[in-house]
This record gives sequence, structure tokens and C-alpha cells, in this order.
Amino acid sequence: MPITEAQALEALSRVHDPELHRPLTELGMIKDLTVAPDFAVALEVELTSPACPLKERIGGDVEAALRAAGATSVAIRWSARVAARQLAEDDPLPEVKNIILVMSGKGGVGKSTVAANLTMALARSGCRVGLLDADIYGPSVPTMFGIMGRPSSTDGKLIEPLERFGVKLMSIGFLLEDEKSAVVWRGPMLHGALLQLVKDVHWGALDYLILDMPPGTGDVALTLSQRVRATGAVIVTTPQEVALQDVYKSVSMCKKVGIPVLGVVENESYFLCDGCDKRHEIFGSGGGQKIADYAEAPLLGQLPLDPSVRAWGDGGTPVVQAAPGSAIARAFVAVAEKLADRVSVQNLGSGQGLVIDRSGGSGPLHLPIAR
Repeated sequence: MPITEAQALEALSRVHDPELHRPLTELGMIKDLTVAPDFAVALEVELTSPACPLKERIGGDVEAALRAAGATSVAIRWSARVAARQLAEDDPLPEVKNIILVMSGKGGVGKSTVAANLTMALARSGCRVGLLDADIYGPSVPTMFGIMGRPSSTDGKLIEPLERFGVKLMSIGFLLEDEKSAVVWRGPMLHGALLQLVKDVHWGALDYLILDMPPGTGDVALTLSQRVRATGAVIVTTPQEVALQDVYKSVSMCKKVGIPVLGVVENESYFLCDGCDKRHEIFGSGGGQKIADYAEAPLLGQLPLDPSVRAWGDGGTPVVQAAPGSAIARAFVAVAEKLADRVSVQNLGSGQGLVIDRSGGSGPLHLPIAR
């Protein structure tokens, strides 16, 4: 049975994105479709992120639909255009498509390690990524990326971020005279420095800007929620109850200021014993799912306690970059892919959920604009 371009498009209109549940044609994901005289079909499928975890499934659905309509063969070219957040009128980062906060109400849960490795996983997939170390009092990015230096400015207005492994990096640690010096600032100084690291840095065009947030729900989190329209937050926890009690507060803050929770990562979930491969749940179990249930968000992954993560991080190279074929690196990649998928759903979905209102009104979801 011969197939025409019109029939091919009609067949593809019945192929839905597995997460968005909308036709690929409606989402604009089908490009440059051609049908050869021998009824071979060639087309481009534009994914919503280079880190899309559903590529194989989408490809299989596209091919099946076209062959059922009469195509003798199907050749798919892949491309990607990252779905972008809704920009505010005065958004300080208009070229950044997505701003993702990596948060936890608890210190010591491995939040910076998760942020660094998610950043590298997205970058290695082909995304344009930046990482901002928003933990002013305890910057970790210089150590974990093995980079020190003094950022410069080419125009006298914007600071050029440092780069390593293709990732743009900025941290207060790059600006300290002594890496062991303490930052002893009150709230207003902290507020000003943080805004400078956000809006006075030449981030350029990015698909994702990851912000490694400090523990707690204090000045930094409030400043960013007021000034930056974030795509959403990733909440990091460990399984034990003593961590959960603080992490709940971080989720609660997100709800109050209208930051969508994209998902939860349970870090240090278990340890695999050398030789026996027995799974030891050193810090208990089920904590990540409890936080996910409270946040009404998915559990993006459970990351094992792996000594190589610490070793490579202390050595200045995130494990995803240093040992990409390792089991722990693949676990980080899986979480990053699920995160990218959640971002696409957040930006291209039905639009239901929290609406961030920064008009200065009253109520639990309103905050005045910080200038």
C-alpha cells in the first residue's frame, strides 16, 4: 500500500509523547518529513531535551506507525530543543531556559555531590549547562570540579564564569583570597552577593542552570524565590528519619513560595558489600519515598553509598565524568534523564499546578519582588 506525506503525517498524529500524552505533531516534534518514490520515509524527530530518556520508545512508536501506514523503511534523524520555563518580564537570566534548584533542608546529605554529578550528566548528554554554587558560607564547587582561579570581565560589566568539562561554573570560592577563609556576612551582604552571582555573571545561552543551594530555608532560598523564576527544585535527602524532619521543611518552603518540586533524590540509599553484593541499608529505608509523597512529586532515584563518589569528588572530577561506565555514574545519569523529562513535562504539560505570583499580594503563595 503506497504512502504519501499527508498519510505519513496523519499516522504520526496518532503517536503520542509517552509523558506529555500529546501527539508528536501537535508538539512540533516532527520535522522535514519526506517520502521517496520507493515509499521510504525520512524525518527528523526533535526531542524536548538531549537527555530525554524516552528516545528509544518514541523512535519505536514512530517507526511502527509509519510502517503500518505503508512505509517500506523509516530513517529517523534526531535533534533536540530544550523546553523553556516561562520568563518574567524583568527576568535576570532571559537566555537561560531552565533554572533548577538542588535543595535540602538538611546539611550533610550529599546535596553538592548530587548537584555536581547531575550537572555533568546533563552536559555529557549534549546539553548546555551551568552550575552556580549558591552556598555562600560553604562553597564546594571549586573542590569538586578541581578548579580555582579569579573570574574576569571582558566588558567591565559582566563576570565571565570559569569553565571545566564544558560546564560554566561560578562560586564565591573563586573570589576568596584564601580558600580556607570564612565568609562572615550578615543577611544584606549575603543577599547582594548572591544576586551578583546570578545576574552579573555572563551565563549566556544555557539549557539548564543548576543552583547548588545551602542547607535550610533561610535568606538564600527566599532571595532566589523572589528574584528568579525557577523551573523547579530537586530535593535531596538520605533515608533516615533525622534527615527527613529537616527535608520536610524544605519541601514546605517550596510550596509556600510557589516553587514546583520536580522530584526527590534519595542519596546514600544503600551500600553494596564488596564480594557478596549484599545490599546494606545503613541509614534505613523508605525516607526518599516519604518525602516524595509529601511533595507530591516522583522519586527520581535511589543512589547507593559508593566510595568512588567521594574519592573522585575530592580529586576534583565528578564521578560521572571520571568513570562514566561505572554503576554509580549510570545511576546519576538515570536520575538526570528523569529530571530532564520532568522539566519537559513542567514546561510543556497541561499547565496545571502552582502558578508563581510575584505581584506582591497577600497569602501563602505571594512574595514581594526583590529589586
